[in-house]
Amino acid sequence: MKCKTKIRNRLACPQKCAATRVPYFGYTLIELIVCLALMAAVIPIIVQGLHTAALAGEVSERKALAARIADRVLNETIVNGQTITATSGSEQQGPFQFHWTVKNEPWTQAGGLAANENANGVNQGVVNENLIHQLSVDVVYTAQGKNFSVHLSTLINTSQP
Repeated sequence: MKCKTKIRNRLACPQKCAATRVPYFGYTLIELIVCLALMAAVIPIIVQGLHTAALAGEVSERKALAARIADRVLNETIVNGQTITATSGSEQQGPFQFHWTVKNEPWTQAGGLAANENANGVNQGVVNENLIHQLSVDVVYTAQGKNFSVHLSTLINTSQP
């Protein structure tokens, strides 16, 4: 008999407890409102970050193309010996347009003075500073409606053909 009463109590308990307990269906309304407010604040920040990353990727891709164009134009100018005048041009790389300008200017680099150096820091025993020129290439390109540029330069000896 003792065994039957235990079974009855166990069977009766779930019905008794279910009637006295408060049902829990999930999140409260306050928790849902707080969650939506956080999402409303975070989503625009994430979208702005993705937009900035896309802009940086596009600019760096075009900058690499512009640097290759500047290097090629600089090397061709030196090899062809066209270093006397300033030249300019434009080039199409895929759907992108690049405008470049080559400048040849006398080299004026200030530096520290040693016993055998002049005011520009050039060793007169090795180099005649009047024969050294700075050859520069500027490449201008557009990315997302903004203009950017790449500047590349080298020194050349104008006495050598």
